[in-house]
Amino acid sequence: MNGQQRSAIRPGLVVDIVLKQHQRTGQLTRGVVKDLLTNSPTHPHGIKVRLQDGQVGRVKHIVTEGSS
Repeated sequence: MNGQQRSAIRPGLVVDIVLKQHQRTGQLTRGVVKDLLTNSPTHPHGIKVRLQDGQVGRVKHIVTEGSS
């Protein structure tokens, strides 16, 4: 599931994000959502979130049971 819809993302979800410094390479970082930082209902590059470890980036995938 992609991370362009704000309604699909909530605190506690495990997501893959792209950090600002990795936007060119597309390197993903996995973590648990702490805060949603994008206020609009959608964003073409992904909803910006803060992970529980403090890292900030845009959601590329929402991790679901069975996905790796």
